[in-house]
Amino acid sequence: MHNKNIEVVPYDTDWPKIFETEAEKIKNALGNNCIAIHHIGSTAVPGLAAKPVIDMIPVVRDILLVDRANAKMQALGYEVKGEYGMIFRRYFRKENANIHVYEQESGEIDRCIKFRDWMRSHPEDKDAYANLKETLAKKFPNDIFNYCSGKDEFVAAIDKKTGFDGLRVVKALTPTEWAFVKQARQKYFFDNVPILDPYTYTFDYPSHIHLVLYQANEVIGYAHIQIWSAQKVAMRIIVIDEFKRNHGYGSAFLSLCERWLKSQNYTTIQVESSPTALAFYKKHNYITMPFNDPEGHESHPDDTPLGKFL
Repeated sequence: MHNKNIEVVPYDTDWPKIFETEAEKIKNALGNNCIAIHHIGSTAVPGLAAKPVIDMIPVVRDILLVDRANAKMQALGYEVKGEYGMIFRRYFRKENANIHVYEQESGEIDRCIKFRDWMRSHPEDKDAYANLKETLAKKFPNDIFNYCSGKDEFVAAIDKKTGFDGLRVVKALTPTEWAFVKQARQKYFFDNVPILDPYTYTFDYPSHIHLVLYQANEVIGYAHIQIWSAQKVAMRIIVIDEFKRNHGYGSAFLSLCERWLKSQNYTTIQVESSPTALAFYKKHNYITMPFNDPEGHESHPDDTPLGKFL
């Protein structure tokens, strides 16, 4: 995230007009792929103090087609940021606007609209949110990461009130997400050896992707994917928190990971399955496939090498 002076200002009645004008330009840039555009965030809530930045969600039929519109978005003054930490998103920004593009049926769309509508209809929560943001802006005037992180607990509480219960997958970023990653790796894998996790160095390597699965605002799953050559990847770890198992979350998480990897042009995913996970992978059409670890790590004798063509 970029750092700049954070200023929370009183609600401006021009914000909806600015949204309408900008949304029309974005709709033209995205073309027929764009189904709708929603005004979200604090500037979409009448009377709510906010940073003077318009947040909006264009909803599209195919997220991959959005990349073809990058030049048109740049012509409108937007910086192209790609997924920017959230899979199946396309993010664009400029000084007074943030554009979060999602494919229809994305849980993020439902979450943001429910939050906005709750703020519009519950004055006490709206005022509490304004006070929180003003406090955070004073505490972190040049630190957008901590400003945003400081709102997480409040936002999670509102999401619970709205009844949002959707699944979403992001790349691990926040302290809460990394704490879950470290705990899950140690508890479900390396305590079984037992040794301390020897692979925490992968947190800083771009060839290793660490994804977390949310149900609403609770982190319930983790996946560690290593990028290999020749459009191949290895699923090093995928796990659901033990208190959330047997509800289909593991299957949903694996399917989302596979779909995302396919969208990134990877063609093969490989795993070394423990005996307890073998039935899970076979249910998802993984077949026997030599693992051939390019780094030469020794395989556990009880593991079964499997793979799947995406």
